[in-house]
Amino acid sequence: MKILIVEDEPELAKSIKAFLESEGHICEQVSNLSDALHLVDSIFDIVVLDLNLPDGNGLEVVRKVKSKGIKTGIIIVSARDSLDNKIEGLELGADDYLTKPFQMAELNARLKSVVRRVHFKGDDKILFNELTVIPGEILVTVNNNPVDLTKKEFDLLVYFIANKNRVLTKTGIGEHMSKDFMDYGFTDDFIYTHIKNLRKKLLKAGCGDYIRNVYGVGYKFTDAE
Repeated sequence: MKILIVEDEPELAKSIKAFLESEGHICEQVSNLSDALHLVDSIFDIVVLDLNLPDGNGLEVVRKVKSKGIKTGIIIVSARDSLDNKIEGLELGADDYLTKPFQMAELNARLKSVVRRVHFKGDDKILFNELTVIPGEILVTVNNNPVDLTKKEFDLLVYFIANKNRVLTKTGIGEHMSKDFMDYGFTDDFIYTHIKNLRKKLLKAGCGDYIRNVYGVGYKFTDAE
């Protein structure tokens, strides 16, 4: 998953980022409201959001995400443990709320739950014709036979299924796959190579050819003719 961490406590932000990256997630971290509002237009699966930021209230991020219809889950993490703050955040559209201090394992469990709820309506298993994807186990099967995918290929497949029947630009796919273009040498070849490898493995396992090239734009994951 690609995660935006909005937290102004340096040590806590560092700990959250290190833990989530150790779990295989791609993380970007900011410490103020201005940067958060700027970055939230990018593609993130989850925003981990502190409310008490030096230049404003983190709830402004929730308002922007929901008003623009951005399909991003939001987990509020804040020392503000009053019922009013919790209710306000959830009523604005946040998906979950953790009060500091919290265990990193609990945050990780909440992340997985929110992603299932936001992208897959809470299902533990994602079904698409002969494909079965189990995010919690990082497992993909075709006709009940497991397919050996890399972590990046797995994340790419989940991203495709979450956006099935939508045209995804190469830039959007690249933003999803890397927190910084320079981290992985962001090029069309970079995108093409990962998609080619994913497609090849799925086809070899007996899966239908659902990854379609949309000339000059990007790709679409669909079973429509």
